[in-house]
Amino acid sequence: MTSYLSDTLIPETALSVGGLTDYIQSLLEEDDHLRQVWVFGEVSSTNRHPSGLFFTLQDSDGKATIRCVVWTNQLGKLVQMPVRGEQLIILGNIRVYRQRGEYQLTVWQAFPAGEGLQALRYRQLLKRLEAEGLFAQERKRPLPSHPQTIAVVTSPSAAAWGDIKQTLIQRYPGLHVLFSPATVQGEQAPASIVAAIERVERDGRAEVLILSRGGGAVEDLGCFNDERVVRAIALCSIPVITGIAHQRDESLADLTADFCAHTPTAAAEQVVPELTDLIVEHQERIATLHEVVNRQLKIAQDRMAQLRNRLRRLRLDRQVQQETQSLSWLRQRLVQATTQRFEQADRHCQLLSQKLETLDPKSVLQRGYAVVRQEDGSIARSAASLKLGQDLSIELGEGQVKVKVIEILDKILTTKTRKTRRKLKKDD
Repeated sequence: MTSYLSDTLIPETALSVGGLTDYIQSLLEEDDHLRQVWVFGEVSSTNRHPSGLFFTLQDSDGKATIRCVVWTNQLGKLVQMPVRGEQLIILGNIRVYRQRGEYQLTVWQAFPAGEGLQALRYRQLLKRLEAEGLFAQERKRPLPSHPQTIAVVTSPSAAAWGDIKQTLIQRYPGLHVLFSPATVQGEQAPASIVAAIERVERDGRAEVLILSRGGGAVEDLGCFNDERVVRAIALCSIPVITGIAHQRDESLADLTADFCAHTPTAAAEQVVPELTDLIVEHQERIATLHEVVNRQLKIAQDRMAQLRNRLRRLRLDRQVQQETQSLSWLRQRLVQATTQRFEQADRHCQLLSQKLETLDPKSVLQRGYAVVRQEDGSIARSAASLKLGQDLSIELGEGQVKVKVIEILDKILTTKTRKTRRKLKKDD
């Protein structure tokens, strides 16, 4: 339901926004102390514009700031140009801008007042950390080419978180994103960022970490120059990429990180490839592979054709025919030599068989001889070894007979008679 306020409900003393702004403007711009005021402070940021130079002046502790502008026609008259990190003494007046409800210091003159305390502290910390090697290129790790899980450390209310999510979803669908919320501005920011990084470490799933915040004044980036944050980035076990939306200034966190992308969107684009690009690269690899295979196939075909032509020139069919004839001739020689050896062996076997038949005792018996054996089976070789009444076995050419010795005719022979008989037997 929509409600409306009646004019009769507005107090008479109430002021419109414009009326209140006009009143403040009159108080500031008509005040004698503010029409010409000297202010000293440290330049924390500068922004050159065609209409002039805009910069911010802050106290040494960084707890108070004021916006300043030097119009283009006044720049050449300045004794000292505003440079970030330097201390200046400014002469100017206060002006109020009704549309924005802001006030700023219009600068007439600027004088040097030495190096600012914030810049000095920054430089001292920078040199100390640099001496420790925290910014060295050799310690920076490469980002994973195709990470499946990414951690993001930023403020949940910051536009950077939305930009990162949208970019990651568009470029690499299906990616697992772990969000570790942190305060990224103010006095509590350094401790909050360190805790968020440690939370990612304990989880252990992320392959790369994005530390990010949206745009803003340089004065709001102090947490990214805090030593605690720098060391947490340096000690992180996975690669860290920063996406702090302030391209004109590089923080110590940017110098320590493995990759600096300057903006949240650029960090998200850097940490994952675009799916369409991967598809195109894959198609290009397929085309290249086909080209290589076809080239190798063409080379092989050409080589085969060359070998075929060489074979034709070598007339292998004639060589094969000659080799076949040579093998046939060798076969005939082998058969002939084998046949001759076989015939020789056969004749030799027949000769040996005849000799065996001649030496066979049975053949001797067939010719009328006999073998006399004693009772123990031994052959009786002389009559002197026999006794009267002894049983003997006589083996004939066909069959055997048993006999008994009844008379020994030449049992006692002279030595001369034995020698004569042995000689006669040997001559036989």
